[in-house]
Amino acid sequence: MEGRVEKKNQHLPGVKCVVDTCHYHAQGDYCNAAKIEIQPRNAQDTEETDCATFIHKQQMT
Repeated sequence: MEGRVEKKNQHLPGVKCVVDTCHYHAQGDYCNAAKIEIQPRNAQDTEETDCATFIHKQQMT
């Protein structure tokens, strides 16, 4: 995903995120990214997918 996504004060409806090391993770396993991108286009199962929006919290400090 090109660049960073805006971090909102609201949860992204319908998205559960348990990755507490992500910059966009919010208490209660919510995602506060303005939008997310899941890749790659031709994935065949869940093991082939990843959240391209992920940014490690340490990268933001």
